[in-house]
Amino acid sequence: MLTAKDIMNREVITVRPDTEITKAAGILLEQKINGLPVVDDKGGLVGILCQSDLIAQQKKMPIPSLFTFLDGLIALTSMKQIEKEVRKIAAIVVADAMTVDPVTVEPDTGIETVAALMVDNSFHTLPVVEAGRLVGIIGKADILKTLTASPSSE
Repeated sequence: MLTAKDIMNREVITVRPDTEITKAAGILLEQKINGLPVVDDKGGLVGILCQSDLIAQQKKMPIPSLFTFLDGLIALTSMKQIEKEVRKIAAIVVADAMTVDPVTVEPDTGIETVAALMVDNSFHTLPVVEAGRLVGIIGKADILKTLTASPSSE
């Protein structure tokens, strides 16, 4: 059975939380990748920055929906959610736009589990973590490559 370590890319391009958004966007475009793991000084995974996080910057400012009840206004959107959206829209550095505590897999995770996570959650990129450290990354293309591999190479 194939596992994450069999298909992951071990040469991971990463950014740090203080990397400027424009630089991170340039890396995503130049490297033709969908996601960049965000690591701290010790190589620990602290988040992931995906193309969708950057596309969020093009959204309009969220306007909370309100309704009146007994002469009072009640917001249908939580302030916490509004603050999160505003932070992403106005992001200058990666830390402001990244997804914190991303879903990860371990090197021994089966390819079926990796594929299910990607499909069920619309993930394009999954970091591979071992003992809290980033050791690889899997993209949808890595899964697709297994379909074209000859049976003798497994």
